[in-house]
Amino acid sequence: MKRMNVKDLITSTQFNEEVLVKGWVRTIRGSKNVSFIALNDGSCMANAQIVADSEKIPAEILDKTHSGAALSIEGQLVESKGKGQLNEVLATKIEVLGESNPDEYPIQPKRHTLEFLRENAHLRFRTNLFGAITRVRHAMIFAIHDFFNHRGFYNIHSPIITGSDAEGAGEMFKVTTLDMLNPPKTETGEVDYSKDFFGKATNLTVSGQLEAELAALAMSKVYTFGPTFRAENSNTSRHLAEFWMIEPEVAFADNNDNMDLAEAMLKYVVQYALDNCAEDLEFLEQRLKNEEKQKPESERSMPLVEKLKFVLENDFERITYTEAIDILKKSKPNKKKKFDYIIEEWGADMQSEHERFLVEKHFKKPVIITDYPKGIKAFYMKQNDDGKTVAAMDVLFPQIGEIIGGSQREENYDKLMTRMKEMDIPEETMWWYIDTRKFGTVPHAGYGLGFERLLLFVTGMTNIRDVIPFPRFPKNAEF
Repeated sequence: MKRMNVKDLITSTQFNEEVLVKGWVRTIRGSKNVSFIALNDGSCMANAQIVADSEKIPAEILDKTHSGAALSIEGQLVESKGKGQLNEVLATKIEVLGESNPDEYPIQPKRHTLEFLRENAHLRFRTNLFGAITRVRHAMIFAIHDFFNHRGFYNIHSPIITGSDAEGAGEMFKVTTLDMLNPPKTETGEVDYSKDFFGKATNLTVSGQLEAELAALAMSKVYTFGPTFRAENSNTSRHLAEFWMIEPEVAFADNNDNMDLAEAMLKYVVQYALDNCAEDLEFLEQRLKNEEKQKPESERSMPLVEKLKFVLENDFERITYTEAIDILKKSKPNKKKKFDYIIEEWGADMQSEHERFLVEKHFKKPVIITDYPKGIKAFYMKQNDDGKTVAAMDVLFPQIGEIIGGSQREENYDKLMTRMKEMDIPEETMWWYIDTRKFGTVPHAGYGLGFERLLLFVTGMTNIRDVIPFPRFPKNAEF
């Protein structure tokens, strides 16, 4: 007999058919004569209801059927007499595939704190919450690949181990096979990385952008979707040491093309979530409402589905950094010193509170800010004619702030070399990147989307550690 997954089974009207279903016990209740088992296999939010009659199912089997146990069940699909489900399975045979000790199993049918579930991340997939997040995460991965595939992009795998720092700043994780207790030294007493596995100092990548540029300057439209690493000692709810990035790179494109692509991509994946994750989004929205009941109404988040439609129903407002700073300087929170970071002059690096004010209070729509001061941006960004700004763009979303950061890249060899020298970017390690400005250079642009930042937005979760299966952050590399 072919196994049915729970998602297909609970909507089936093939009554009186024999079925086979397998999964894990969420709950079991009942009396001496009959037990009701809620069975889930991860295929959907809902559980299959299994009715186990003590006359058909041996007591020794039911005695082993506890929350967390894995079962294989054969039985007859019948129309349900109870409320809340279309059908149920009258079990004729139950096999316990994997037992579960009810005194030790930590995931009980009650509300658990998110911190408790992080400590039990090996089992948190079995909760409704993390089942929903996992299904939405999968849907968003598929939607992103689908979006780029339909637009003629090629997916490339950029290296995880690299000898360059794409950001030009920030802490990186070193990769080495040297004996850390007794590493080889140079004549000047420094670690001799020429004796290391790769013959040079290497790190885990912070971005696949630079390599994507190389590919784009031959393939025209490419994107990466891979893991990236930051060794910053940050314990905030918005930062991870290991996370996933989507980085498209497009030849023959300027910053306006870049903004158009970013807006189209975000709207595509949000629409995909609404079209394909309705049950999970409904659950996540209700969870968010319950979490925020104690907050004053003015501090509550926008309802989840409303927030997603907010992105779809509005053209993104496009303003320059200079315009944004002027708005922020004149804003009530700034004048009354309600911002944690007061905006005093042009050149300030905007914080999340400023970005959210622009989106949620001032424009009431997603915002794209362009033309940032070159002093607060990376070396590879296209320098504008004013000599002060670069053709950068950041996309700002409600409750998240910056969700995408990107720019037109500096294709001019002389300007790029000057900027690298100003920022102490070593030519000898970046020779291959510089070469692309000598051999058939063209205007090109791209951006980076932190995938977990997107998932925070789509799921309504507030801590980034809860939208990645196994979070990595300072002092934690469990599981």
